[in-house]
Amino acid sequence: MLTVLIFVAFIAIGIYIFMQQNVFGKDPSGNRLERIEKSPNYKDGSFQNLSLTEVMPKDASYWGMFKDFLNKPKTVEPEQAIPSIKTDLKNLQAEKPTIVWFGHSSYLIKSKNTSILVDPVFSGSASPVSFFGKAFKGADAYEVEDFPNIDMLVLSHDHYDHLDYVTISKLIPKVKKFYTALGVGAHLEHWGVKPENIVEFDWWESQKVADNITITSTPARHFSGRGFTRGKTLWSSFVLNIDGYNIFIGGDSGYDYHFKTIGEKFGPFDIALLENGQYGKDWPLIHTSPEETAKVAEELKTKVLMPVHWAKFALGYHAWNEPINRLTKSLAHSNIKLTTPVIGEPVVLDSIYPQKVWWNF
Repeated sequence: MLTVLIFVAFIAIGIYIFMQQNVFGKDPSGNRLERIEKSPNYKDGSFQNLSLTEVMPKDASYWGMFKDFLNKPKTVEPEQAIPSIKTDLKNLQAEKPTIVWFGHSSYLIKSKNTSILVDPVFSGSASPVSFFGKAFKGADAYEVEDFPNIDMLVLSHDHYDHLDYVTISKLIPKVKKFYTALGVGAHLEHWGVKPENIVEFDWWESQKVADNITITSTPARHFSGRGFTRGKTLWSSFVLNIDGYNIFIGGDSGYDYHFKTIGEKFGPFDIALLENGQYGKDWPLIHTSPEETAKVAEELKTKVLMPVHWAKFALGYHAWNEPINRLTKSLAHSNIKLTTPVIGEPVVLDSIYPQKVWWNF
């Protein structure tokens, strides 16, 4: 009986998703596809990682993952609302780069008069359907209407917890330019972004946005895809140099040698925003464990580590606050400063680094 119910549920979800095709986006074509096919990172019809990377180990199974999903512990979600601070983003003053985190991997970087928004997801869920991957209570303290005009919107890759159709659709009138990994622009154009407002990068490509701003795409170890195909768009991390400060935007990535290379080429960093959460035994190569996140921070030569990719969605099967507790322990004897703001609390480089332990509940 349970198997029949599960089958019916999948059919219902499939029908619903089919009716919401805009959510999927669109695969690259035309001149964009021609550029992709010339990329050294595109082989055999899809983008490749620097090292051989299986999304799932050979001994893992989708059925096993589904059973784990059905039996995941209650601790994957917090027992009470996630705390937050409501910062007036439209009147935020930032003589030095100031970072405001909105849970998971969404955050605003404001420096002087420049506003940069990274991987915004404000629809309330991290999936193509509103009833799956819902945000924790309290974690959706901010909406698109809270934001000022955005000079640069940076997108690391096209997964639903980083590229959200509902959010992007609402943000389009506010955004001057989109900066993203090669191929992701096909989704944006499909949703109404003008081609001239999209800048796509292959790894190691760079653009000087202004006299005081340079952004460079750097490798990540991950994958892409919004529908049933993978690897048609690239996934990326970014190095942002702004007003004399060096910032690493990590996106999603498993551990590999590229972090050391990035640290040698572009480090040291004033701050690195690194994923720390949603890891699992069935996908060990595409997300870092907390201990690996600490190692990555060392290899990047960063002064400050700000963990993201946690405290908003339960996409892994670990306790919701396990990642930050393990990371704190791993950095106990490190010279790297760990900053742990609550949602909406500003981090100001060279000045304010919140370190309150707020997650023990």
